[in-house]
Amino acid sequence: MLVIRDLTKKYGSFVAVNHINMHVRKGEIFGFVGPNGAGKTTTMRICCGLLKATAGKVYIDGTDAFRARQAVKSKIGYVPDFFGVYDNLKVIEYMQFFGSMYGMSPQQVAELSQGLLKLVNLAGWEEALVDRLSRGMKQRLCMARALIHNPQLLILDEPNSGLDPRARFEMKEIIKNLSSMGKTIVISSHILPELAEMCTSIGIMERGRMIVSGKVDDIMKQSQFTQPIRIKMTAGSSEVKEQAVRLIRENPLSEKVTFTEEEIFVIFRGGDNEAAYLLRQLVQNDLPVAGFYREKGDLESLFMKIITPSGRPRQ
Repeated sequence: MLVIRDLTKKYGSFVAVNHINMHVRKGEIFGFVGPNGAGKTTTMRICCGLLKATAGKVYIDGTDAFRARQAVKSKIGYVPDFFGVYDNLKVIEYMQFFGSMYGMSPQQVAELSQGLLKLVNLAGWEEALVDRLSRGMKQRLCMARALIHNPQLLILDEPNSGLDPRARFEMKEIIKNLSSMGKTIVISSHILPELAEMCTSIGIMERGRMIVSGKVDDIMKQSQFTQPIRIKMTAGSSEVKEQAVRLIRENPLSEKVTFTEEEIFVIFRGGDNEAAYLLRQLVQNDLPVAGFYREKGDLESLFMKIITPSGRPRQ
């Protein structure tokens, strides 16, 4: 649905987006992850036709987005990170305003709005003034507006920014519902656990570059090789624990081994099979292992490892 090839955006000598490539397939929920200034919003705005690229290509449903701007705009629904100001407009007037941009009649918009406002839990609010709505309601209204022309691709830039927990939950459920309807969704967010829960694939950006991208499950499986192992020993002499530490250190996949009175902590580069072999070695050497488990990885810890590989923020 969305293909980006060598996309680059420069502002003078500053490179905001640096030759990124990505492929979002139809029906996927793709999560954009990255610190502020990584280039996520710039990339999204280029895809929507709001910014011109310095170089590269963007294809939406097989159409060149730079050569056929009008054609691709009908395929895209965009929810920006800032709602904007719409003084003295009612909710239904807001929907009619945007519907008219797609050549829809007031009657068409009124009919479509009933279903869309119900979808985003705003049924019954048609006559309310937009600027009197809560932030969460405004975000949901913005989502309804983005769907008025039935786009195939939704691009959501920080839709949960500034929302309270209940509003975030409601937005998450709406996004899942849209995905079940066959919409392709590209979403950026700083709330990484929610992205991991929703997204089928992710891309991690830093300083304008795409550091890693792919299926969430595949990326997390790759990251397991850096998840530490904790080994708990039964009470015994210090010599027994030192023997266990020596054995672990002899394994070429053990990167770093530290220990306390209660457990041994290992940065281990192997997968599950290699970890099982390490456990078998300990048991076969009659070492009293009471507990052996690998810390579970998550998107947040993976993100921090990628952007701060040595434990310190990049300068």
